[in-house]
Amino acid sequence: MSNEQDDDDELFLVEDAEEEAATQQAGRSWKIAIVDDDEDVHRTTCFALQYVHILNRPLEFIHTYSKSETRKVFASESDIAVVLLDVVMETEHAGLELVSFIRDELGWSDTRIILRTGQPGYAPEEEAIRDYDINDYKTKNELTRKKLLTSLTAAVRSYEQIRTIDASRRGLHQIISSSAAFTFEHGIQSFASGVITQIAALCGVPPEGLLCAQGELNEFDEEIPETFNVIASAGHYSNLMNCPIDDIHNARVRDALRHVLTNRESLFTDHSMTLYFSGRGNRPLAAFIDLPFSLSEINQHLLEVFCSNLGVCLDNLSLVNQLKNHAYRDQLLKLPNRLKFIEQISATLANELPGQMVALMDIDDFAEINDVLGHHYGDLILKAVADRLREKLGAPIFLARISGDVFGLLGSKELLEPETLKLMFVQPFTIAETAHAVSMSIGMVALEGYIGDGAEPLKDASIALKRTKIHQRGSCTLFTRSMGIEIRERATLMQHLHKAFDAERLFLMYQPQIDLETGKFTGLEALIRWRNDDGVLIPPNDFIPLAEYSGLIISLGAWVLRTACFMMVRLQKAGIAPQRMGVNVSVVQFRQDDFIAIVESALKDTGLQPENLELEITESVTMTSAILFESKLASLKKLGVKIAIDDFGTGFSSLSYLDKLPVDRLKIDRAFVNQIDTPEGPRIAELITQLGKKLGLQVIAEGVEHEAHWKTLAAMGCHEAQGFYIGRPMLEENLISWINLRK
Repeated sequence: MSNEQDDDDELFLVEDAEEEAATQQAGRSWKIAIVDDDEDVHRTTCFALQYVHILNRPLEFIHTYSKSETRKVFASESDIAVVLLDVVMETEHAGLELVSFIRDELGWSDTRIILRTGQPGYAPEEEAIRDYDINDYKTKNELTRKKLLTSLTAAVRSYEQIRTIDASRRGLHQIISSSAAFTFEHGIQSFASGVITQIAALCGVPPEGLLCAQGELNEFDEEIPETFNVIASAGHYSNLMNCPIDDIHNARVRDALRHVLTNRESLFTDHSMTLYFSGRGNRPLAAFIDLPFSLSEINQHLLEVFCSNLGVCLDNLSLVNQLKNHAYRDQLLKLPNRLKFIEQISATLANELPGQMVALMDIDDFAEINDVLGHHYGDLILKAVADRLREKLGAPIFLARISGDVFGLLGSKELLEPETLKLMFVQPFTIAETAHAVSMSIGMVALEGYIGDGAEPLKDASIALKRTKIHQRGSCTLFTRSMGIEIRERATLMQHLHKAFDAERLFLMYQPQIDLETGKFTGLEALIRWRNDDGVLIPPNDFIPLAEYSGLIISLGAWVLRTACFMMVRLQKAGIAPQRMGVNVSVVQFRQDDFIAIVESALKDTGLQPENLELEITESVTMTSAILFESKLASLKKLGVKIAIDDFGTGFSSLSYLDKLPVDRLKIDRAFVNQIDTPEGPRIAELITQLGKKLGLQVIAEGVEHEAHWKTLAAMGCHEAQGFYIGRPMLEENLISWINLRK
């Protein structure tokens, strides 16, 4: 066996020197595209296939030499049977990218693709066949003339068979489209409009007749009228459109329709046929067609089969209406749902109606109503609110149920004034013989400036509603562009934060803590920092809340903990470590079931002793769940880890509860330290210091920025401090220099 050739020039090992010589026959040809950046490949391929006919047709070659040229040429081409495609052109994956372009963008599912390569390492055969929609894979040195012709013939034959099947399928589609396609899209009247023509065509007679049906099912599956009306007519019966059967003056037609609809069977006479259609939905429909001759028994049977098929279509129509009912209508409140509301907004935008507004109304504390009073009571509240909105707003306002307890309103600004909407709920509801007051929060957005999809203004109304729920329940917020900008900026920042974490762009700095009485270096606090690609530091107050909201804080917090522990161990080995390393823990981390295990793992893997680690927990963490908090604190204390309450005084901790907690230290928030410079003075800082002493806790102050802070805090008995006056947050090398200078 010869060695594999990587040179594209050696395309064929010519085994058959005899060339076929024949005059090309006139007529259609097979389009064969040769896509390769090597001119010799094009010439050799054409030479090998000259005079070749496949399935009695000559070959027509289309030549392209790069991915970009191929995209341009193929965009204006059609009916290409086979593409002989090189894998490696201007890039190593250019050929495979063109496969996706051909299949996904152009939608050429019938074109056969033969992948050719002189460098199989760039696209291994198994992976290429598995991952890409190609039909054959050949290395160029195995494509002798005979093998090329064999592969091409098989590909063309496959292409022709697929095209033949597609043509047959299109013909079948044309046969059934009169019963299926428009059934789903337009309902029974569009269905009926083609039935007369279709029946007449099947029988080879002129389309003279009419179609009658029971009153049409509407979109929301409401009652069907009992009368039968003409819903389609053709020829000299055209004037009977929408006419009730009983008003048809032609007795022959009227009696035939009555007979068929009563007996539910088709009727054939010498001069007419009256066909009966009914599926399992039991919705009768009848067609009367004039005949210039009587039908044979075989034709009658064929028509009955046709009618049976159309009866199935009637069933489908009923099912589609039911599906539309469930897809676009809320079943509990009998209101349009979110999908229908978006569709209605889109229609309003398309019609460019002026002065339109979207409002979202949310029942305040509805979750608590369900939890305390039960879901049945909650459903009664929802129905009462829906009824009142229907009654007060009327037809000019499009009303929908957007989600659990959120209602959507669409209409003119004049009718959707916030004060008008709030006044609707001043009067309490009577639920289960009990008066129940309801408060509604509202978010609104004006439709001016929006185009296209109704989902965009609905999203902005949701942003406004969320603002109302956060800042002032029971009131109204009008969406502004600045809100959208803020949301988008937050979303962008969140994306960048995830990328920064993955790319290790986050880092730790360390701020020293000092004993105020002795000046001894006692501790460090690990502080996370983020420098973006432009070199700008992002404040922690901007990205930590996003990390908590997105859940990234879990992995981020674990990384901070381990990194800080490793740092402490390095300082200990250098003989310059303080007593402890402080690490902040968010409420999201603390709620994790495996939080204790994460702390244990960090200590074990780094070799740091538990007493050298201090976890700083904010007051908000202590308020999450008393039982959960006490249990986890007890586990941490059992490990030997120290606990500090961070930002003390900014939350709402119960003092009696605090007295029971196994904590070691209170941290005075920097806001109270900064008060020392104001007329209010150090009152709060002094109160916290005295409280800590009474509880037997150490007290440390944050934000000490000048000597006056130091002296004042020392005078009141505060034990320790940290801040710019003592030392700014530092990188590891700067911290080591700072420690060595203090020696």
